[in-house]
Amino acid sequence: MNKNLGTQSNSDLFIRFLKTPKGYVFAALTLLTLIAALRPQDHFGLINAAIAIATGLLIDGGIALLQRRQKLFSDGAVITALIVTDVLSHATPWYIVAATTAVALFSKHILKIGRKPIFNPAAFGLLVAIYIFSTGQSWWGSLALMPTWITLLLLVTGVIVTIRVNKFPQVTAFLFTYFALLLIMAVFHLGLPSDTPADALRVPFVNSALYLAFFMVTDPPTSPAPYRQQIWFGVISALVGTIIFATQGGLAYLLIGLLIANSWKAIWQWRSQSVKSMKSSEAGSRSRRKAGGDAHIFQ
Repeated sequence: MNKNLGTQSNSDLFIRFLKTPKGYVFAALTLLTLIAALRPQDHFGLINAAIAIATGLLIDGGIALLQRRQKLFSDGAVITALIVTDVLSHATPWYIVAATTAVALFSKHILKIGRKPIFNPAAFGLLVAIYIFSTGQSWWGSLALMPTWITLLLLVTGVIVTIRVNKFPQVTAFLFTYFALLLIMAVFHLGLPSDTPADALRVPFVNSALYLAFFMVTDPPTSPAPYRQQIWFGVISALVGTIIFATQGGLAYLLIGLLIANSWKAIWQWRSQSVKSMKSSEAGSRSRRKAGGDAHIFQ
């Protein structure tokens, strides 16, 4: 009887989790990964996903033990692992998948301001993997290798997640800036002859940009909450990424653009906290001077 009650309690907890913003992200990523794996060539992607998730849970669970936290299960580690798997090629060796996930999660715990990470963990791990492990990236979890009409599912799930995490201005600014710049460059024949802006306006490049916008740009801990800063964040990420694509090409342009925007957000946050601390200190000093003046009057 107690066992049944415990099972029911766990089910209730899971259902409540799915109703949270992070739960929506988890559900959307899981759905996209399972659908993308319907292609026979991408079956190995599910194995890599299991390896990435196990690696993420071990790392975050171990850190939780060291910090003596009661919650050992990390839903954030699962989400990061799914993103890493969805972006890496399904043919990536399992040990590189595990290493990329480990780099992503360690960056979350080491590179941070206060309790919040500076960089999107998945983007950081994937960028490091490009330069250290020479990994291939197919963004297969964005349904880029599926029939074109299935991209509609990516749009629907992405919009739902964007609204749920309250990042609509940020995603809109990113997508508008990104596609507007690419369109302008395509019209005027700007950019590299190999990786042209016109190529970036087609599948599978479009799927990659949409996936990044909906599931990585929207990451709450590494992006701003105020709407005005959200717009700047989206514009910076898209602008930097587009410039890198137009001048360097390659696979890393979307990731670099996001990480530069993460850096801007961290600097803005640090400056805001410094200004608040200075104002608080000045207010305290004025209060003490006033208190001292009042005491002198009554002496």
